[in-house]
Amino acid sequence: MRIRALVSVVGLLLTAVAVDALAVTQVKSMRLWRAPDNTRLVFDLSGPVQHSVFTLTAPDRLVIDINGATLAAPLSVSTSNTPITSVRSAQRTPTDLRVVVDLKKSVTPKSFTLAPNAQYGNRLVVDLFDQEADAVTPPPTPPVATTPAVPVTPAQPAIKLTPVPNGKRDIVIAIDAGHGGEDPGASGSRGQHEKDIVLAIAKELQRQINSEKGFRAELTRTGDYFIPLRKRTEIARKKGADLFISIHADAAPSKAAFGASVFALSDRGATSETARWLADSENRSDLIGGAGNVSLDDKDRMLAGVLLDLSMTASLSSSLNVGQKVLGNMGRITPLHKQRVEQAGFMVLKSPDIPSILVETGFISNANEAAKLATPSHQQSLARSIHSGVRQFFQQNPPPGTYVAWLRDSGKIAQGPREHSVRPGETLAMIAVRYQVSVASLRSANSLKTDELKVGQHLNIPTTALAAQQ
Repeated sequence: MRIRALVSVVGLLLTAVAVDALAVTQVKSMRLWRAPDNTRLVFDLSGPVQHSVFTLTAPDRLVIDINGATLAAPLSVSTSNTPITSVRSAQRTPTDLRVVVDLKKSVTPKSFTLAPNAQYGNRLVVDLFDQEADAVTPPPTPPVATTPAVPVTPAQPAIKLTPVPNGKRDIVIAIDAGHGGEDPGASGSRGQHEKDIVLAIAKELQRQINSEKGFRAELTRTGDYFIPLRKRTEIARKKGADLFISIHADAAPSKAAFGASVFALSDRGATSETARWLADSENRSDLIGGAGNVSLDDKDRMLAGVLLDLSMTASLSSSLNVGQKVLGNMGRITPLHKQRVEQAGFMVLKSPDIPSILVETGFISNANEAAKLATPSHQQSLARSIHSGVRQFFQQNPPPGTYVAWLRDSGKIAQGPREHSVRPGETLAMIAVRYQVSVASLRSANSLKTDELKVGQHLNIPTTALAAQQ
């Protein structure tokens, strides 16, 4: 009986060991993305893991210990244009995997795990941040079959930027190609990826804007890599942007949905169900791409909120203005999903000091639109329509000290009327301060008998020269 009992116990133990072995997470693959200031390693996992990361010197190495994991296939990636020379691995124990990343130079690592979502399973993400002096520009993204790069032909010569007169700066437009790298965005039925299409449009828009004296366009991303949403606006701010344009080609629950849209930030919620759905989808981008843990300082929250609201009111008014001009021009070359600028809580638009719009160039989930979006000719047309709307806005509302403002004040370009749509809480005095004109000139330009304003009322803003005479 004792022997039989012992055999039973041993059998149970062996069964438990076998079950544990089956439960060990497998590292299925490793992917690599290069950004201007960091390299991202992504390990695709069959389940959750515990991990630790540390560095070694002489020579420089990064060690990643993944507990409760085995390797399902050899780790193989291209390490060109990265600080990585090679990646090797070994099982420290039957259930503990060690990955060693050999480095050309020291890096600062940051790691975190991501839970499964609609596009990926469990992941371990390790970001290797370059030392400041070592940051490099990533190589250009090679063209893909579904979204060929816009060719440079004799009709599209390379652009040489003409310097503006001393003391008269360029108007800076930050162009943000949505998604990228680990986050492909929406996908078309033929495998088109949103991240590739919008990068091609963004580069074409940059080319067109840079062809015009007095304007300069900067891209938030120049290749196929992931940037967290908040960092996109930080890049725009560092570039001194006067306008932020985020370009997308999203999917909708209905494959029949079609048409381009322009969005500004909403201070009260989305203006339509589609706007709300798209905003929720875009705001999940950081969860897909992995922004790591974000810690925000909540000190003096009430004061910060008041200052934010004051700044946001002025920024949002300009966002709606430029958005409507862009939308009107886009409507001449492609169907529109909505005839007015929509508003929704897009994280990437929440920059209180920079007017910001998000342009949905079409629905990649619609087969016909996806096919058009992948063609260079349609990408050029979309970029041209966005460029036209931006030009119209800034010719009417040039920032002080810019070359375009100098042209207006010198009478070298037509001084068309500037417009302002009255928002809740605004007074005539507030609007006068915003546009650096007098209250009297505002009254005169709009034939106002009183200073009472209505929400949504459109005001003509007099030019600086005209305001000075009144």
